[in-house]
Amino acid sequence: MVFKVHQHFGFLLLLVIVFINGECKNSSCDVFHGSWVIDQSYPLYNASVCPFVGKEFDCVKNKRPDQQYLQYRWQPHACSLSRFNGRYLLEKLRGKTIMFVGDSLSKNHWLSLLCMIHSSVPSAHFVVKAYGASGMTAYTFTDYEAKVIYHHSLYLVDIVKEKIGRVMKLDSITNGKLWLGVDYLVFNTWHWWSRRGPTQPFDFIQDGEKIYKDMDRLAAFGKAIDTWGRWVDDNIDPLKSKVFFQGISPTHYNGSNWGEPKAQACIGQKVPVPGSTYPGTPSAALTVLKKELKTIKKPVTLLDITNLSLLRKDGHPSKYGLGKYLSGRDCSHWCLAGVPDTWNILLYNFMFS
Repeated sequence: MVFKVHQHFGFLLLLVIVFINGECKNSSCDVFHGSWVIDQSYPLYNASVCPFVGKEFDCVKNKRPDQQYLQYRWQPHACSLSRFNGRYLLEKLRGKTIMFVGDSLSKNHWLSLLCMIHSSVPSAHFVVKAYGASGMTAYTFTDYEAKVIYHHSLYLVDIVKEKIGRVMKLDSITNGKLWLGVDYLVFNTWHWWSRRGPTQPFDFIQDGEKIYKDMDRLAAFGKAIDTWGRWVDDNIDPLKSKVFFQGISPTHYNGSNWGEPKAQACIGQKVPVPGSTYPGTPSAALTVLKKELKTIKKPVTLLDITNLSLLRKDGHPSKYGLGKYLSGRDCSHWCLAGVPDTWNILLYNFMFS
């Protein structure tokens, strides 16, 4: 079995000869460059019988009338991805832990994986444990002693209550102690970095010794990723742990970005943007993220899901979520089944290579 994963100048090249589910895969391609195609074998699971999916992501249960969004499969141009096999995953995770760390997009990602596992192995017994103040929830598939954990962490770096108020500390990650010894770590943050007003969970930003009422959020994001990268370099043993970064999950609130200026955000969108290229402006956050990832010495695999997700203007809950995002216009999160399933297929293909 020979493999190589190489990250260079913002794209991920997968060179792999590896047996997955007994099938030999020999490919050399950028798996993030492709298009969405209809696949009648999709979706990979029925959300209505998945015991994990949250109401905010179950668009069918919330009476979304169109169903074609469930049947799109991501197809890289130069190769094919191995199809997800939940039983194989649990065998590979036997006695091990995978943890998703981040905001509600990480939760979206985590719940998708749980549903995909359940669809493959519906008889697998599991127990759930919530860890309260730490913000962690763990599902353990007891037959395999495999843990699938979500750790709620909006910014990865710390927010500390002090006399002056809640201070985000760009150079501090005390929660990192919860990530030690985990076999597979999947990190994510960005969704909350532009948040302002009453829902903003901090009052000040501390950068080194200096405390600011506010600062450029992209710059602050970059500093936080730098701090996280130094945590990875100081704490990760690549022989024992694999580290992934989920990438920047995009939103679809401005129809002008995909050529429909009269669109009411993502409401009523039923098909993806055709082709491989999103016509809107590139993600500034992704540019910052890729720049910071290059400075990390330990191996980190970027799941570069931004462009493929940008094409899926049809994949959000919109008004078929909980109705609490922008008066029921949730064009940030994703329906389940849906786009995060593809993130997990990509993750699955990289985890064991």
